[in-house]
Amino acid sequence: MNGAIGFGPALIAVLAVLTLAGAAVVRFGQLGQGRAVVVAAVRAVVQLALVSLVITVILRSDWLTGLFVLAMFSIAAATSASRIGVPRRIGWVALSLASGVVPVLGLVLGSGVVPAKPIAVVPVAGIVIGGSMTATSQAARRALDELKQRRGEYEAALALGFLPRHAALEICRPSAGHALIPALDQTRTVGLVTLPGAYVGVLLGGASPLQAGTTQVLVLIGLLAAEAIAVLVTVQLVAAGSIRRDEPAQPSGAAR
Repeated sequence: MNGAIGFGPALIAVLAVLTLAGAAVVRFGQLGQGRAVVVAAVRAVVQLALVSLVITVILRSDWLTGLFVLAMFSIAAATSASRIGVPRRIGWVALSLASGVVPVLGLVLGSGVVPAKPIAVVPVAGIVIGGSMTATSQAARRALDELKQRRGEYEAALALGFLPRHAALEICRPSAGHALIPALDQTRTVGLVTLPGAYVGVLLGGASPLQAGTTQVLVLIGLLAAEAIAVLVTVQLVAAGSIRRDEPAQPSGAAR
């Protein structure tokens, strides 16, 4: 039985209604700019359309697949650095991402659990990179905000003899760890509350429910490990001052 979602006028209408509804709720609920919802939806459609046009060619070549995964990683690092507000620190943000992504992908591919074939590598890499990007962004934002808001406590810790990095860790580590909550909740409730994308995708591809479940468990646990490592490295880099927001320049003639 084919359970794929078909393209047609009904799908276009539903997508338009959902996009406008989301934008209206954000705008009139004063949750942000409704335009951001529309832009995100349009970008998703355009980007997936372009990917759909080129993915067949990419998946025919191992080296094109490698370049595609590298492009995904680069875009993730740039997006995360921008979201954190540290575009000049993209190298350190990329290090945080790589610390989680590389060992997880290396293990699942090197062990042969995930076949080293383009059709398997691209979706798994995309999921791991995307989850690590989100966790890195959330952890860094929380850590930097906490250090800014609790500056007095940080200085008090220094006065008590803490080294700068240790003082910063005492302040920002607990809140940054909250970035793992979505991944933990998703893993704990899989099959009870949600049927994530990997499971549904494998089923729609014609595999058995057992194969779909096996794939989803591997993805979820691998993603949780990648995010945990990425968050840990992110917090350490924030505490060390490698990931930090640049202070705005003082206007000329400002009082000293």
